[in-house]
Amino acid sequence: MLYINDDISSFDLAAALRQLPAWRREQALRHRHDTDRRLCAAAYMLLWQGLRAEYGIAEPPEFGYADGGKPFIAGRPDIHFSLSHCPAAALCAIGSEPVGADIERIRPFKERLAERVLNAGELASVTADPRPDVAFIRLWTMKESLLKLTGEGIRRELKGVLCGCTARFATTVNEERGYVFTICTER
Repeated sequence: MLYINDDISSFDLAAALRQLPAWRREQALRHRHDTDRRLCAAAYMLLWQGLRAEYGIAEPPEFGYADGGKPFIAGRPDIHFSLSHCPAAALCAIGSEPVGADIERIRPFKERLAERVLNAGELASVTADPRPDVAFIRLWTMKESLLKLTGEGIRRELKGVLCGCTARFATTVNEERGYVFTICTER
C-alpha cells in the first residue's frame, strides 16, 4: 500500500512530535529547517498509519538496520517498507515483499547533472523528451527506488543502475503538486 502526504505545510508537527518515539523525535528535531522536520515526522507517521491500517500495529514501530543501512521493523520480517520525502511531499510504501520508494520535486532540468548520472541512452531519451525535467526525475526516482529496494542506497556509480534490471517500477507524475514518485518491487 502507498501512503502520501502532499500538504506538508498543514502537517501538525507539534502533535506529531508528541506521538513519535524519542529516537524519531530527536531525528526530526536535528533538522535545521521546519519543512525538513515536518517531512521527517510525516514520513514516520505515514508508516505508523499504514501499519495500524494493514497490520493492526498500534505501537510506534521500532527500526532495525540491515547492512548498508536499510531500515526494517524490528521483530517483523514479514513487513517491508520504504520512506521518502522531498520538499513537496512525504511518502511511505508498505508491503509483504521488499519495496523501494522515491519521491522527488519536479525542478528545472540540468544537463550537467544528467550527464553525471544517466547513461548515454537514458540521456538521449531525456533530452529528446518534450518535458526533460519530468523525464529526468522519472529516471532518477527509478534509480533511487531500486537502490532502496536492494538496500544499496546511493553509494555506487549511477549510470548503470537500471542496466539489466528485472525489477518492476510504477511511476506517478503529479504535475499539479509538483512531484514524481516511483515504487520499485522485485519481479
